[in-house]
Parts: sequence; C-alpha cells; structure tokens
Amino acid sequence: MFIGEGPGADEDLQGIPFVGRAGKLMDMAFAGLGIKREEVYIANIVKCRPLNNRNPETDEVEACMDYLKSQINLVNPQIIVLLGSVALKNILGKEYGITSTRGKWIEKDGIAYMPTFHPAALLRDEDKKIDFWNDLKNVKCKM
Repeated sequence: MFIGEGPGADEDLQGIPFVGRAGKLMDMAFAGLGIKREEVYIANIVKCRPLNNRNPETDEVEACMDYLKSQINLVNPQIIVLLGSVALKNILGKEYGITSTRGKWIEKDGIAYMPTFHPAALLRDEDKKIDFWNDLKNVKCKM
C-alpha cells in the first residue's frame, strides 16, 4: 500500500490517485521494478484537494482519517510506503521527519512502513530520485 498527501488537480478531476506528473513518475518507477499498478493500493491522507494545493490542515486530516483507516483495514497490507512528510507525520507521528527517516523500515502494529519522498518532490529536486528509487527497490525486495 502507498499513502500520499492528497489529490492534485489531475487526481481531483479523474478521482484516481497519482495520475498527474507525479503519478507518471511513480508509474515509471513501478515499471522499472516490475510492479504492476494493479498489484498495489494507492491512497491519500486527505480525499479532497486543499485550496491552492497547500498542505492539509489538521481538521481536514481528521475529517478523512477514519476513511483512510478503513482503507488500511480492508487492504490489510504488510507494507505501507509513506510518500512524503504529510503521510509520514499523520500516520506515524509528528516527531518523524522525512529527510532523517526516509529509507528506514519502521515496524508498527504488524505493518512495515517505508517512508520516502513524495514523487512531486522529485519533480522539484531531481537529486532525490536516487533515494526514492533505492527506497522502492528496498520495498520490492521485502514484497
């Protein structure tokens, strides 16, 4: 299971997570690893696009968290990849930072979590692509 932040403009229009530029980058990484998109479940912390594509506020996260928890319970994943700081902090706790935590397995409640950069961050900073790729390779090895 992969959990991102929230829908962007393309995702909002289509109602499908990660179909925009960041999603296409993620699809390329999946293809390079031999992972079919249909083999993973992709969700977001919030289900609606925050105004001006800002980070979701606490009340917006709280409004969507029960829905996300239901998704996690239904999928019953052994591995959850947390895409970016918003996903990391809202799933594992505010004390975690993406830069210091990415690439490190965190076990909690019988689930192995892999924090990594959000694909949108790779579009802004190409230097993060190698770390993202290595993190996903690590996930593939554990699948």
